[in-house]
Amino acid sequence: MTRHVVASVDGFPDKGIRRIEVAGREICLIRVGEEFFALLDRCPHAGARLSGGRLSGTVESDGPGDYRLCRKAEMLKCPWHGWEYDVRTGQSWSDPKSTRTRAYAVEAVAGGELVKGPYVADTVPVEVEGKYVVVDLPEPAARRADTSTKA
Repeated sequence: MTRHVVASVDGFPDKGIRRIEVAGREICLIRVGEEFFALLDRCPHAGARLSGGRLSGTVESDGPGDYRLCRKAEMLKCPWHGWEYDVRTGQSWSDPKSTRTRAYAVEAVAGGELVKGPYVADTVPVEVEGKYVVVDLPEPAARRADTSTKA
């Protein structure tokens, strides 16, 4: 599992929704209070970007005339057809038996925790030639192995 730093907590408002791209995947990042959630940014019903939707809650009732709003801002409503997805699990509330969108693990981490190792830094030689900066990057190991076996 590869971790990716995608946003600063300070600049992310409560009940905020953002579309981000992580390793080629379009992700819908959501903040509710101090919790963050990440869903694949595609409605499985018709393909809309969920990041264009809005947060809502659910209504529960014990009988006629008795209702209460629950799970405030924990349901993400698709902007096209209003299908609702649980931000915690990606489960559809419109078709719960067969429809869900992918949910990803996400957490807010203190900056000090991010800089702890072990990290291995790649170093590359840099030289200045006239008015150009040239950076020499080593080939990836897999590519070197492929070229070394060709004769």
